[in-house]
Amino acid sequence: MTTNGSPGGVSDEERLAQLGYTQTLARRMSGFANYAVSFTIISVLSGCLTLYLFGMNTGGPAVITWGWVAVGLMTLFVGLSMAEICSAYPTSAGLYFWAHRLAPPRSAAAWAWFTGWFNVLGQVAVTAGIDFGAASFLGAYLNLQFGFAVTPGCTVLLFAAILLLHGLLNTFGVRIVAVLNSVSVWWHVLGVAVIVGALAFVPDHHQSASFVFGRFVNHTGWGSGVYVVLLGLLMAQYTFTGYDASAHMTEETRDASTAGPRGIVRSIWTSWLAGFVLLLGFTFAIQSYDGARTSATGAPPAQILLDALGATAGKLLLLVVIGAQLFCGMASVTANSRMIYAFSRDGALPYSRVWHTVSPRTRTPVAAVWLATGGALALGLPYLINVTAYAAVTSIAVIGLYIAYVIPTLLRLGRGDDFERGPWHLGRWSRAVGVVSVTWVGVITVLFMLPQVSPVTWETFNYAPVAVLVVLGFAAAWWLASARHWFLDPHHARTRAREAARAGAVEMVDP
Repeated sequence: MTTNGSPGGVSDEERLAQLGYTQTLARRMSGFANYAVSFTIISVLSGCLTLYLFGMNTGGPAVITWGWVAVGLMTLFVGLSMAEICSAYPTSAGLYFWAHRLAPPRSAAAWAWFTGWFNVLGQVAVTAGIDFGAASFLGAYLNLQFGFAVTPGCTVLLFAAILLLHGLLNTFGVRIVAVLNSVSVWWHVLGVAVIVGALAFVPDHHQSASFVFGRFVNHTGWGSGVYVVLLGLLMAQYTFTGYDASAHMTEETRDASTAGPRGIVRSIWTSWLAGFVLLLGFTFAIQSYDGARTSATGAPPAQILLDALGATAGKLLLLVVIGAQLFCGMASVTANSRMIYAFSRDGALPYSRVWHTVSPRTRTPVAAVWLATGGALALGLPYLINVTAYAAVTSIAVIGLYIAYVIPTLLRLGRGDDFERGPWHLGRWSRAVGVVSVTWVGVITVLFMLPQVSPVTWETFNYAPVAVLVVLGFAAAWWLASARHWFLDPHHARTRAREAARAGAVEMVDP
């Protein structure tokens, strides 16, 4: 890894202009704040714990522990490859813009188009997964404290209310969101420390090391242990999503060519360490495995806290977890809206003229915020009829995001040494890291489309492939019918820029 300052010594605004965009969003964010957004979206207190029940059923403690170690390492390879490209092209457009710059000229627009659509799908699914997880844990707390009935309908209502809160914060409380993203880092770090400390020292009984590192549990209905182990990797891989936020926030970050890539890599390795400690803390503290797995709260980590620490302390620490999840969802809506804003700025979404407008008061893409929250709500609604819908949403998030993550790396490998390096790069390790990244994403893309529970019925069907195919089919049809004639076309961009300027909206210059 090498950093040598800004490319050519130009300012952030000049570099953005070189990439084809004018500075419209407010550039207020520090390098730490950029990192904080990705760290908050990864959120080990959200991803690890909301899918902990999935882990308990799909491999048990051994897969929860060793799966985290293996997936974290592979994710670091993917993040390093992304960070290198982010340094060369620091723009909110992120992954699809990188694909456009790295692909062969004749097919560049097509690569960018499909990368962008996968990124949008993954971003919306991540927002849905995070806020649905927060709704589940909030329901568990309300059940414990007030006897709230944890039904699918009530969980979906809580989910909608949390999305509404995050939409309002990103619309009217932009400066508050920036502060809360920084606070969130310390909330997560101190929260993990307090929770793990309490789970380590308060209970009289702990599980053995052989249980935590070696106990295999299979409640999926599948007979193949290898298949179950591979499925169990979803818990960790879903947690390690959303760190592309550092790329999408680069137009609002100072010294973006180095702060953006550092934010990506730092958020992964710090989350890797924090998550490992957190998972060990919870798994060692399990008092009754089946009792936690079948808890009436619907959230095994909540039951583990109650069993190990008592009702009062358990509920207080459950609030710490819920707070982290709310921080996480808020940051996800922020990053999601920036991706939608950038993609619609290039005309790639239906009614793009609406989604790329920017509030003159806050200089943020308000319409994109509400599209992000509305799309997330739509993905969560199948939970009303499908008990495995949450796992499907997390699969969609992983598949959509990681395909978008790895396409620029694949194109980068095809370019060989003909690559415009930024100030942050991997040097001679670039190709080896890229090959590992592409191979890993190929494996998990196939893996997380497979059935997760046997027998496969309408109530247990993994609808991730359906959602991916619907979005892919829509994007392909639009591309063939229309978008291939104008997407990222310089003449079309100039026309859009003039129209946007006349309308007082976001303008775009020649790409």
